[in-house]
Amino acid sequence: MVGGDGESEQLSYDKLALCTGARVRKVELPGSDLGGIHYLRDMADAESIKASVAEGQHAVIIGGGYVGLETAASLRQLGMQVTLLERGPRILGRVTAPEVSEFYHRVHTESGVCIHTHVPVAGFSGSGRVQKVVCADGAEFPADLVVVGVGVLPNTELAEMAGLNVNNGIVVDEGCRTSDQNIVAAGDCANQFNKLYGCRIRLESVPNATEQAKIAAASVCGKSRASEFLPWFWSDQYNLKLQIAGMSQGYDQLIIRGDRFTGRSFAAFYFKEGRLIAADCVNRPQEFMLSKRIIAQNLVVQPDRFADESVPVRELLLADSPALASAGGCSQTA
Repeated sequence: MVGGDGESEQLSYDKLALCTGARVRKVELPGSDLGGIHYLRDMADAESIKASVAEGQHAVIIGGGYVGLETAASLRQLGMQVTLLERGPRILGRVTAPEVSEFYHRVHTESGVCIHTHVPVAGFSGSGRVQKVVCADGAEFPADLVVVGVGVLPNTELAEMAGLNVNNGIVVDEGCRTSDQNIVAAGDCANQFNKLYGCRIRLESVPNATEQAKIAAASVCGKSRASEFLPWFWSDQYNLKLQIAGMSQGYDQLIIRGDRFTGRSFAAFYFKEGRLIAADCVNRPQEFMLSKRIIAQNLVVQPDRFADESVPVRELLLADSPALASAGGCSQTA
């Protein structure tokens, strides 16, 4: 490590915890070094963006994931003219069903955000400070402020230097121990096997980081605390509280409960071979809590009942619902 005087320094340890997190994925495009182009990862980034906000000016968001949509909502509510550019066919394409993407597309459009899909960004133009975003098809969008939200990269360099096993993050076991049993890792940088989904996952979420920190601390103290964590997330946009239980990759049936076409409250339930594997709940806390229980306990349910709003939420889970014998698997990491 490097000390305050710039000199390298060595520290000995008996146990070591790597909680190195992740960093934003930056774009390397012509003009990407211009002023006014921001990323959002920490409080300093948020303060820098806030200082650039001016009512009536143009903000361009690059990336239609949760960070991009949450930023678009905030800037729109602050009075900026907001354009969102997504290179894929739809917003939230990696993480939700098309029906949920359509809902958020509608909500943002109704709120005044201009969304353009199938639009790869080619670069930026301006004199010292960004003035336009230039797209691959030649289209240009005026920009006084640009926020890039195209994902993050796990900080694994230190683990690699230490010779640890790294594969889309630092590979850890159920106790958050790395390939060196005296070193643990937790948080956005750690890749761990999830029993519920039968595959390795690197999660970027506060709940996961908190849970892994507890497991890693137990391992450091010589105690056993295996991970049985159900991934869950949230996103706040306008007056919408999205709560997500589980991971939807590989679903083969989608059940919608509520009105996603005109309303602002509904739940999308993802099933695989009749088993509930995930749920996206917009302003539906009861459905969210029930989904967490069903997925975590691997309970048998009747999918068709979930679409019928005449059936109270508390009755969606039958009193004698047994647990399934197998949790199945997932098709990709996150």
